[in-house]
Amino acid sequence: MFDTILIANRGEIALRVIRTARAMGLRTVAVYSDADTEAAHVSEADLAVPIGGAAPSESYLRGDAIIAAAQATGAQAIHPGYGFLSENPDFVDAVEAAGLTFIGPSAKAIRAMGLKDAAKALMEKAGVPVVPGYHGADQAPAHLAAEAARIGYPVLIKAVAGGGGKGMRLVDRPEDFADALTRAQAEARTAFGNEAVLIEKFVTQPRHIELQVFGDGTRAVHLFERDCSLQRRHQKVIEEAPAPGMTEEMRAAMGAAAVRAAEAIGYKGAGTVEFIVDGSDGLRPDGFWFMEMNTRLQVEHPVTEAITGIDLVEWQIRVAAGEPLPAQQADLAITGHAFEARLYAEDVPAGFLPATGRLAHLRFPDGLRADSGVRSGDRISPHYDPMIAKLVVHGPTRAVALRQLARGLRETQVAGTVTNLAFLGALAEHAGFAAGAVDTGLIGRDLDALTARAAVSPAIMAEAALIATGLDAPGDWSRGFALWAPLARPVALAREGAVIEIVLRVASPSRIACTIGEATVQAEHRGGRWWFDDAPGHGGFADADRVTVFADYGVAFERVDLLARDTAAGGDAGLTLAPMPGRVVAVMVEAGQAVAAGARLAVLEAMKMEHTLTAARDGTVAEVLVAEGDQVEAGAPLIRLEEDAA
Repeated sequence: MFDTILIANRGEIALRVIRTARAMGLRTVAVYSDADTEAAHVSEADLAVPIGGAAPSESYLRGDAIIAAAQATGAQAIHPGYGFLSENPDFVDAVEAAGLTFIGPSAKAIRAMGLKDAAKALMEKAGVPVVPGYHGADQAPAHLAAEAARIGYPVLIKAVAGGGGKGMRLVDRPEDFADALTRAQAEARTAFGNEAVLIEKFVTQPRHIELQVFGDGTRAVHLFERDCSLQRRHQKVIEEAPAPGMTEEMRAAMGAAAVRAAEAIGYKGAGTVEFIVDGSDGLRPDGFWFMEMNTRLQVEHPVTEAITGIDLVEWQIRVAAGEPLPAQQADLAITGHAFEARLYAEDVPAGFLPATGRLAHLRFPDGLRADSGVRSGDRISPHYDPMIAKLVVHGPTRAVALRQLARGLRETQVAGTVTNLAFLGALAEHAGFAAGAVDTGLIGRDLDALTARAAVSPAIMAEAALIATGLDAPGDWSRGFALWAPLARPVALAREGAVIEIVLRVASPSRIACTIGEATVQAEHRGGRWWFDDAPGHGGFADADRVTVFADYGVAFERVDLLARDTAAGGDAGLTLAPMPGRVVAVMVEAGQAVAAGARLAVLEAMKMEHTLTAARDGTVAEVLVAEGDQVEAGAPLIRLEEDAA
């Protein structure tokens, strides 16, 4: 057995490997880029070595630097995690040439499964069922079109290299094939440097079911299946084990096929054999076909660990050290059901765009396994995958586990960046998903409903106002009110571009009336928490720019500087007044110019800060009453719009 291993990765998988290695009594070495100098995996390891710049090509993809770090620190083995160099056979060769052990399969096995077309030919030879298709070398467009016609539409065009949905196009009609082929080849060429494609029959109600396999180079076992059908644009969102609706006959057939696949290439270590399954008429032993094999640990491996009670990373280390398989097939069994949801920093309304930013606050509830590589205060880097955490639950039945997942997602707290938390919550509470009606098209069919957001209630706005002002914190009898009357404290918050004005009237340290437009919410502190109209508050987090209430998966408001907003004399929204004494440093409009509500009119410098004054409504500028450089008093008129015709 080794005494020191180096983890050639970052984030949650690096931490995952470090923790198992430590439990085995092993010393761990982390590597890190310039962007990860204060990352969690760096502080968790026994030693950490810098390997280059922030870009992966300058650090985590530099095999020479990683091997040098292993040699310099006395590591005998390298664990690749997943991604980066985990499926690079040249890196495996270099590791072994340096006298080190690669904790994973051989370079030969990785090469055998590295190209989808060659892998499928190999699987056919091994007796593993393969989706009808074309995997040949002739890449002439006319020949590919003829093969697509032979297979029968709909067909799927897939890049032979890479994965993650890149270089993949679904084609329903012959007349669309040429354009789809051109786009798939261009994408594959850019992503993988290889434009070759294969053609597959597209299963109309497909399910993505994969088998976890483990080999010692001679024999292999499977650790049952995972269902990864909840996907968006070929990216997995929620995974579960075992697969809903799985029969013992189907499991035995798929397991045997997966073991044949692993043993056909002398597989060593953890791997995943992915199958496409026809879910249109239940799960049948003749209704699954090999897609590809991932020659590494998978992101979703925790659900397999949950239902089997096996630490797959420990198995990886033990087998890499020369031990035989720790168990035989008859020793393995399924207990209960598990789900994993992938929490990402991404802007769902903007089309699931990856997001960056500082994680001002991050907390996971008890009872939820959270594999995360970040902590409160960390930044989501633009250089790497924006995953925040993998959230895993395990229960005695699928229904119980799914309820645990739904509750865990609701109780997860994130502030400081946008996330897909609400989207995951909607999936966990989706009626079809709960019933086990799962296929890869579910998210696409119900995307509007899954991304719809609930209206923000006055109670949530009131709680946000208390958090923004600090009135939610404990205080003495004198806080927030005067002897002659409750103090009215105005608060302005913004959400999705709309400004919300709230007035807080503090009657006592434990009673505050919150007025929002025509509504008044009564806030009362009792039993150690705040209640809003007799409903318990949710708690929240505030920083200099934003307030987040931990309701409905997190409702965020931007702070609005009341001094920076234009005010109207006598309710005249057409007249912009100076909110305080100051100097006019910029005027952005001129008489006769049409402006929209929210348009910038002028900038006032006051209290060592610049305050932008904006139009309260649509209109046309009638007069500009000041010039740049003018010193004005509070309440001085600055810009006047023409009378509103309405």
